[in-house]
Amino acid sequence: MSVDSAQPTPTGLLGWFDKRFPVMRVWNEHLAEYYAPKNMGLWSVFGSLALLVLVIQIVSGIWLAMSYKPSATEAFASVEYIMRDVNWGWLLRYMHSTGASFFFILVYLHMFRGLMWGSYKKPRELLWIIGVVIYLAMMATAFFGYLLPWGQMSYWGAQVIVNLFAAVPGIGEDLSVWVRGDYVISDATLNRFFAFHFLIPFLLAGLVFLHIVALHRVGSTNPDGIEIKENKDENGIPKDGIPFHPYYTVKDSVAFVVFLAVFSLVMFYAPDMGGLFLEGPNFQPADPLKTPEHIAPVWYFTPYYAMLRAVPPIAGSQFPGVVVMFAAILILFLVPWLDRSPVRSIRYKGNLSKIFLAAFAVSFVVLAYLGLKPASDLYTLLSQIFTVVYFAFFLLMPIYTKLEKTKPVPERVTT
Repeated sequence: MSVDSAQPTPTGLLGWFDKRFPVMRVWNEHLAEYYAPKNMGLWSVFGSLALLVLVIQIVSGIWLAMSYKPSATEAFASVEYIMRDVNWGWLLRYMHSTGASFFFILVYLHMFRGLMWGSYKKPRELLWIIGVVIYLAMMATAFFGYLLPWGQMSYWGAQVIVNLFAAVPGIGEDLSVWVRGDYVISDATLNRFFAFHFLIPFLLAGLVFLHIVALHRVGSTNPDGIEIKENKDENGIPKDGIPFHPYYTVKDSVAFVVFLAVFSLVMFYAPDMGGLFLEGPNFQPADPLKTPEHIAPVWYFTPYYAMLRAVPPIAGSQFPGVVVMFAAILILFLVPWLDRSPVRSIRYKGNLSKIFLAAFAVSFVVLAYLGLKPASDLYTLLSQIFTVVYFAFFLLMPIYTKLEKTKPVPERVTT
């Protein structure tokens, strides 16, 4: 008897809906009869947690937009109004600002897990590419939202970032004016940034849907990098798989509770995280005539900001640094074709892969720290060193993954 024929036909209200919309088919294909590897551990929860935070961000963002005024003369005052006069407005604002940082933390951990488990290798290339597009959409959303509080750091940080477009040879000045909608950061810039910040999260939700569909098409990977679909029983069920529901839904539910407890602690007791999540200058209204002592983007952009500063200008142009900064992001698209290893998981790769992956993780964290610090000769030198380490992980990957000796992969997943 097949799994499908064993399912009872729904009746009542559920049956009425199921005859008009494939409720049970979606439930079975993506939850009850979607078999995931039985050895996925803690690293597997970060994707689900990121989805949870995306919902938090969209819901809190919609409520904040109801009281926010995208006007250069009223934006800062409207944020103060939300914090002081709107019922639970302070909670919504802190929920949204805390959620932005936690969203990037979870996605960075989720991407690192993909690098460890080889989640980008055949047949998951498209899954990885969609994931990188999601990351780009996240960065765009965060960039457009950075200006909205209309505080000192928002204004001047956006000024610095937008001015990077002026470094593009030939069209730079026109491009920066086109992005701003004016010759300086102004009311027009604020309005268009608000529009994009409001709309892109819904595009992001659609990309996440495509990401999940692609995942369920090729199947989840695991710490061993073994395809569980290749070893099935007489009923066509993977021997090393278990239904996503109820096993992983219960597991993820526990992770949700723990995560929300940590999230609440930060939101209620340290929403600014010492200036990492909410910078001190941003509690001052934007003043075009007063530049902050040190301008730096929010922490999740600082690795790329450090790379930008690490590249010296050529003939007074910062364009080479801009190229390196964007290349550091776009090179992620090439990972499925850069890795030449015959195995997926870092568990069975050689020591070279482990060393390079560890060096990549360290370089990213150090660059994030350096991007927060004021420019100096020492910090610039360190940024240059760790930028080289960052790119070496990708550019040398075809060499070290092909030359190193790998361990034999077991036929069945290990617990």
